[in-house]
Amino acid sequence: MNDILTFLVLTLFVIMSPGIDTALITKRTMADGQTGGYKMALGLASGSLVHTLAATFGLSALLLQSALAFEIVKYAGAIYLMYLGISAFLSKKSDTGSCAKEEKTKETSAFRQGLVSNVLNPKVAVFFLTFLPQFVQNDQNVTLQLLLMGITYTILAITWFFVFVFFINYLRKWLTTPSVQRFMDKATGVVLIGFGLKLAFEKHK
Repeated sequence: MNDILTFLVLTLFVIMSPGIDTALITKRTMADGQTGGYKMALGLASGSLVHTLAATFGLSALLLQSALAFEIVKYAGAIYLMYLGISAFLSKKSDTGSCAKEEKTKETSAFRQGLVSNVLNPKVAVFFLTFLPQFVQNDQNVTLQLLLMGITYTILAITWFFVFVFFINYLRKWLTTPSVQRFMDKATGVVLIGFGLKLAFEKHK
């Protein structure tokens, strides 16, 4: 790597910038608490590992060269994000009797939801394909360097996500009051729908 420190700083900046991951983790933590937030974070991080392997072995390059493949993955990801956003926007409080069952269902699907959301986002593939190679030294094993950088990115991401979940959960009592939660559900829904629409109309370059 040309500059490990530069790579780490830029990676942290990208990870900590508010985006789809932040919106999903916030919603899940508020709905299910710390456990649900951690599962969502693990799902998102696992999606990053999938993109790391894809970028390393050339699948992302193939995806970017094929307009049809890019469009299929792009629209699948956009539809899924808009589905999550609409669900959050239209969400209603359940009766206490069904709360435990609903919460358990949400927690078991949190990991899968994070994984699918990340894997179906071609912008993540573009990021890994364009960002990681800038720090590769051609006179060394390129595949190994890409793998190490991707794993480093994932470790930093999961660390930040866990810290973020901890603080969101700490404020959960206030955040889960009916008025605040209604506002947050709608705000999160709008953000996810917005990201989905942005993804859907993103032109393939």
